[in-house]
Amino acid sequence: MSMRTLKFALSLVVLALVAIAGWQIGAAEVANIRLRDDIQDMASQSGVRIGLTNAKSDDDFRNAVLDKARQYGIELAPSQVTVRRTGSGVTGTISIGADYTVPIHLPGFSFTLHFTPASGVRAYDYSHPAPLAVLI
Repeated sequence: MSMRTLKFALSLVVLALVAIAGWQIGAAEVANIRLRDDIQDMASQSGVRIGLTNAKSDDDFRNAVLDKARQYGIELAPSQVTVRRTGSGVTGTISIGADYTVPIHLPGFSFTLHFTPASGVRAYDYSHPAPLAVLI
């Protein structure tokens, strides 16, 4: 086997590992984004504020989050979902959050990604941009 063939084979192996890792990380990120969007929708519950529907209990919200997480392949226990209420009526707010990890398995190496989707949290806060890195 020539050196050129060996380099090509090694490049293919590295490319395959990067693709496997990218696929797993990407799938976990997309599932987290979808769950975060659903949590934000649940917390807004505008129908309750204007009297169109009855208010849901904390357990109703918790179970709804667990169902959505299950749809996206996220394993959550009820203790990993928090529901907090502040105020009541038109001025009341509901905060919903979850805290979970997703294992990423690669040949010979594994790690976990930690996610905390919550209502009222944007993916990136454009009002406070990150400072630019300065290369010296």
